[in-house]
Amino acid sequence: MSQTKLELTILMPCLDEAETVAICVKKALGFLEKSGIAGEVLIADNGSTDGSQELAIRAGARVASIPQKGYGAAIIGGIAAANGRYIIMGDADDSYDFSSLGVYVDRLRQGYQLVMGDRFAGGIMPGAMPPLHRYLGNPVLSFIGRLLFRSPLGDFHCGLRGFDRASILSLNLSSPGMEFASEMIVKATLRELRITDVPTVLHPDGRSRPPHLRSWRDGWRHLRFLLMMSPRWLMLYPGIALFTAGALLSAIILASPLTIGGISLDIHTMLYAAGASILGLQLILFAILSRSVGLLKGILPPTPSFAKVLRLFTLERGLISGGVVVVLGLGLGIYSLDIWFNARLSSLEPRDIMRIVIPSVTLMVMGAEVLFASFMLSFIDAPTDAVNPLPH
Repeated sequence: MSQTKLELTILMPCLDEAETVAICVKKALGFLEKSGIAGEVLIADNGSTDGSQELAIRAGARVASIPQKGYGAAIIGGIAAANGRYIIMGDADDSYDFSSLGVYVDRLRQGYQLVMGDRFAGGIMPGAMPPLHRYLGNPVLSFIGRLLFRSPLGDFHCGLRGFDRASILSLNLSSPGMEFASEMIVKATLRELRITDVPTVLHPDGRSRPPHLRSWRDGWRHLRFLLMMSPRWLMLYPGIALFTAGALLSAIILASPLTIGGISLDIHTMLYAAGASILGLQLILFAILSRSVGLLKGILPPTPSFAKVLRLFTLERGLISGGVVVVLGLGLGIYSLDIWFNARLSSLEPRDIMRIVIPSVTLMVMGAEVLFASFMLSFIDAPTDAVNPLPH
């Protein structure tokens, strides 16, 4: 059937699921027949060697062979091969009930572009999820996802989800591994797709072999992806905090030692505070550069606030502001040298001279960072179509 005649594709990634794939296909086909939906069941096979393909075909499914390994690769290949306007995807291990997908279809017909299952709201049957995943992995990663991206979803890693095919294709999903589950939600949230979730029951899977999921490895891949997609939380906010705290503490100690409850904070503390300020500025600049790269590669969407930052942070303004800071630092350095020469190059009191030297070095380093970051940002933003290739 042509794509225009199909409303729904029920998509199942598959890698050696001979024990359960036929059961899942029959349940899905039964749902389509009972509901009167024009649809298909598609198995995105990722290189099964146990005969899963033949069993799926006998049960009535269409099989698409996906050569690139990985959960995400299988789903991406399956989406490309699907003929339905809508897609509902779920694992082929019989942990989800494909005979009860009506609520997903209803939400899709209402205009939602991503409908996520929520296993914590729907119920997790005994033995269906390891305690490590149920009480630590999924809750923590889902909380981080909601915090970083303001997503309304309660379960970031539910394998049963429905979506509008065209909308998801526009996201250019690319993660080949398990982190694909997070990538879909994060990019859909950043692109402001209409998203909702529905209670979903998770059952114990019907296979006897160990699952493909590796808890710590795949958990780290999810966390890494969430952090990489949020330069604000990974670098900008920590950078602002470090820069502000370091600058304030340095300014307080600059005039005289700070005594709190019998504890004296002097030039040694000032040196660490200066280091915090330098690191904070680096993180702020890294956040701007990372966001620019993400925008250029189409990974992160444009926002009005970041467009304003780019308009303000031009090469010329960066060079001027960085140059001024470097000159201030050099001025303090020259002043400290003058003090040393007046002392006939003899030893100076560290508590006095370091109150000049530390700010001098800090300002010079910060100014240089701004100078080179301005060039880097300008390079990233350079119009490639206006650059002629070098002759061979």
